[in-house]
Amino acid sequence: MPRFAANLSMMFTEHPFLDRFAAAAKAGFTAVEFLFPYDHPAEEVGRRLDDNGLIQALFNLPPGNWDAGEKGFAALPERFDDLKASLKTALPFAKATGVKRLHLMAGIADRHDAKAVEAYYKSVAWAAEFFAPHGLDVVIEPINPRNVPGYFLNDFGFARDLIRELKIPNLKLQFDIYHCQIIHGDVTMRLREMSDITGHVQIASIPSRNEPDGEELNYPFLFEELDRLGYGGFVGCEYNPRGRTENGLGWFAPYKGVKP
Repeated sequence: MPRFAANLSMMFTEHPFLDRFAAAAKAGFTAVEFLFPYDHPAEEVGRRLDDNGLIQALFNLPPGNWDAGEKGFAALPERFDDLKASLKTALPFAKATGVKRLHLMAGIADRHDAKAVEAYYKSVAWAAEFFAPHGLDVVIEPINPRNVPGYFLNDFGFARDLIRELKIPNLKLQFDIYHCQIIHGDVTMRLREMSDITGHVQIASIPSRNEPDGEELNYPFLFEELDRLGYGGFVGCEYNPRGRTENGLGWFAPYKGVKP
């Protein structure tokens, strides 16, 4: 049975960020993820996890100026020094939270630009090798162009080929089912094809990005498929609740209390 992680950047937003850990635990989650922890002291984030018996499943490496539209800089040749600095910024938060995987964002760039492709390969390899001695995986996530126009990594096949070509043991795929359905469709077959390189899974309904309880995909089937594939990682609930978070957790009831 899948182990679900509440995404605290999108769920339980009725509460201040640091209070969302307690809200997630009260709702039955045993793990959490979020976009970025950097506005809060690393030790305080770690304490909220410990106080509520939660595991940190994932967070993103620094993306640059998020408010100005930056979405990472791994594919930007001129930002390699920023990329290296971002890894050092994230490390204390990784240690304080005990997280085992970090998402490296690619940035806004043309995937068919040879210089951007070269920069991305270089950055991905550098990040994975930087975190390997710390026991951390680096995951990369294709993101659909409807939500983030111009995002460099917008193809699951490209991500798969890069991971298999680089052959770095701690480099994995972040398989967001919502993004995969919008970009490609045929989610089940892609899960089967890429299960061996998948380090993290995320979910939301399609097309609305709400609770995974309807619309295009049969999520109970997909959860069973993850079990059949032997997926042992977390499933991040990266969705926008339709209303108050707790009122939309009917889909979660059969899975509540699954131990990490």
